[in-house]
Amino acid sequence: MTEANSTPSMLRELSCADDYDPNSMPVPKAREVIARYLTPVGTHERVAVRAALGRVLAADVISPLDVPSHDNSAMDGYALRIGDLKTDTKVTLKVTGSSFAGVPFKGKVGAGEAVRIMTGGVVPEGADTIVMQEHTESGDGTVTIGGGHKKGQNLRKAGEDLQQGQPALRRGQPLRSAEIGLIASLGIAEVSVYRRLRVAFFSTGDELVSIGSPLGEGQIYDSNRYTIHGMLTRMGCDVIDMGVVRDDPQLLEAAFREAAAVADVVITSGGVSVGEADFVKVLLNKLGEVVFWKIAMKPGRPLAYGKIGNAHFFGLPGNPVSVMVTFYQFVRDALLKLSGRDPVEELPTFKVPCTSTLKKAPGRTEFQRGILSRDAAGTLTVRVTGEQGSGILRSMSEANCFIILPTEQGNVTPGMMVEVQVMEGVV
Repeated sequence: MTEANSTPSMLRELSCADDYDPNSMPVPKAREVIARYLTPVGTHERVAVRAALGRVLAADVISPLDVPSHDNSAMDGYALRIGDLKTDTKVTLKVTGSSFAGVPFKGKVGAGEAVRIMTGGVVPEGADTIVMQEHTESGDGTVTIGGGHKKGQNLRKAGEDLQQGQPALRRGQPLRSAEIGLIASLGIAEVSVYRRLRVAFFSTGDELVSIGSPLGEGQIYDSNRYTIHGMLTRMGCDVIDMGVVRDDPQLLEAAFREAAAVADVVITSGGVSVGEADFVKVLLNKLGEVVFWKIAMKPGRPLAYGKIGNAHFFGLPGNPVSVMVTFYQFVRDALLKLSGRDPVEELPTFKVPCTSTLKKAPGRTEFQRGILSRDAAGTLTVRVTGEQGSGILRSMSEANCFIILPTEQGNVTPGMMVEVQVMEGVV
């Protein structure tokens, strides 16, 4: 663990930037700052293909064979030589056998001959064209075919999908069902993946009570740990829940040290808002360095980022909605990058008409919770979920998108176009 006895390297680098303001970081700048310090975890491991779903490739998957491994038919029909067909008259060919998927024809297609072939069947020697059965007339041991066919039609060449020695998948690729199937189709039993990211998190605050305990006066149940646990689990992280840590300097220092010693990322909720930040800031500057404390956004203004030893640190606000918004807008992409994802694709946004009146003062980015739906004409529109207070967790439960109002944006009246970001499947 590094004690901060001199100007921290991250702060020294950032202090040279003209627009660096740790107390009011614009959203795009904050994302840029975080991305500057993210390097994927260095440890790789071999896992069975069936156990690799949701993991990230740590090395290219090289194809050990051609795909397809042989010339084969894309249709049910007849394999033949294009030179035996006429352009303007019908030709009758002798059918000398058949080729099924997995049961190839053993002979050779000669002049005036054709072989009945099924989809996926090996194209027999001598044939260079497949005529689909709908364009033929079958007889007793013969097939009659008209004109208008081209050499090589309906024939899939060996290696046209993937050649032996060619990368089938690249490092940094997340392994979904399609990728798992592709790897299996190559006969590969194990792949190299990045180890799962280890993330430790805890809540701070004397007012917080764990589920199962009675509430005292002025106390509330700690929902943030459950929200964070759910988001981290959904991302495939190894989750280390350290519970609730009271507002005591010694207890907090011990918790930070313990978390940084076992995790790649440390996440806290609470303790970084106005009135609390100075206390936590002194503690974190002792253990590492924090490069910003506040973001020009709503909700989620009190957001801290830095390092504690070798662990990345995200200090999220205490309000439940702010926790989810800041995680979604900043932490998620950082965790993907640290997990080895390359590239980390930006979540798409698009513009739709807003049917609600939105109050917004210029000067900060706002992420209001919205409901995206189609109107009677089939046009996508968006409306807010209702009250947008940062403590109303129900607004996140009801929402299916964020309405993103940029820094310069003022009030929104019904009918105006607004930018939305769909959240389903992400948080």
